[in-house]
Amino acid sequence: MRKVVMLKTALSYALALSLASGTALAAEASRTPAGTVDGAAIETLTLTNGQGVTAKVLTYGATLQSLMAPGKDGQTVDVLLGYDDVKDYAEHPNYFGVTVGRYANRIAGGKFSLDGKAYQLPVNDNDVNSLHGGGKGFDKQVWKVVSLKSGPTARAVLALTSPDGDSGYPGKLDVTVTYTLDESGNLGIAFDAKTDKPTIVNMTNHAIFNLAGEGSPDGALGHVLTIPAKAFTPVDANLIPTGELKPVEGSVFDFRNPRRVADGIRDGRDQQIVCGRGYDHNWALDKGATRTPELAARLEDPVSGRVLEVLTTEPGVQFYAGNFLDGTLIGKGGHLYRMGDGIALEPQKFPDAPNKPAFLSARVDPGKPYHHQMIYRLSVKR
Repeated sequence: MRKVVMLKTALSYALALSLASGTALAAEASRTPAGTVDGAAIETLTLTNGQGVTAKVLTYGATLQSLMAPGKDGQTVDVLLGYDDVKDYAEHPNYFGVTVGRYANRIAGGKFSLDGKAYQLPVNDNDVNSLHGGGKGFDKQVWKVVSLKSGPTARAVLALTSPDGDSGYPGKLDVTVTYTLDESGNLGIAFDAKTDKPTIVNMTNHAIFNLAGEGSPDGALGHVLTIPAKAFTPVDANLIPTGELKPVEGSVFDFRNPRRVADGIRDGRDQQIVCGRGYDHNWALDKGATRTPELAARLEDPVSGRVLEVLTTEPGVQFYAGNFLDGTLIGKGGHLYRMGDGIALEPQKFPDAPNKPAFLSARVDPGKPYHHQMIYRLSVKR
């Protein structure tokens, strides 16, 4: 009995402390209609914590549509580029916040081989390479809501089945994406897949961030970036890795110490900057592939104080500085998105790994499921 009384007292104290500080004991999850795409009903799944962080996920593309985050002035803004209307994600696709699969990034010529058999994927990248799954990738599918729960950590689980031969990929693939949000500002995303025959899988999220707030007039090039990597994978004119791991030391690709993105993005003396029209490259993380998520990148907006840390179990991270945003897309709030208006940090296996034996393999076999766990960790530097 004494233990029960003590437990009740402790819980009452925790509740009082929570109410006094204005925070919630649990993060909340909810769902609302979001419209239709090609006649299919789409929903918005909303995860909210007591610290002012709110994530909205569309069942179309398992897309992270919005991420509200407070700054040091207490103002909460949406830090993700994207659209207000779900139909724009279908009619004007630009990978804003989507779940990318089966294979994130590029595969040269859309070709790869497994066990001596050649496969051809759609070439949807300037008619040269397969990009982000090619054809009708995971970002253009309607996902099923498996579960949605509030609790100490709010959770939304979405599922999709990709049939054998989908966009040229072998094997029936059963996929889930799990979004979680806790009271510390950790937005977790876990990708899981199992196949009935050998295939390749490389999934990630393609959120494009502006920590000053999407559509802010100064863009994101003043953000300060850190990437703990001694090397990156240089690319050819078609943005396919050459297979080399090139040291970053002495180059504009060295982000081992915090540095403004703007400081190197227009350095035309570096041929890699010319190839990518700026930064659009994969960094080989010093940590390699890990069992639990470890730091892949840290991004800070010095003005608002917002900080984003990206953690992953994967060995690489693609840093893309919105080089192909050309002002023709009208995003949230009627904002025109231009080059440098947002930054993507995409944890991944290396691009074109199926054709580069020296890179960590993206092969997935029956009985050996695929798993990638990543975290977007938000905080405020005051």
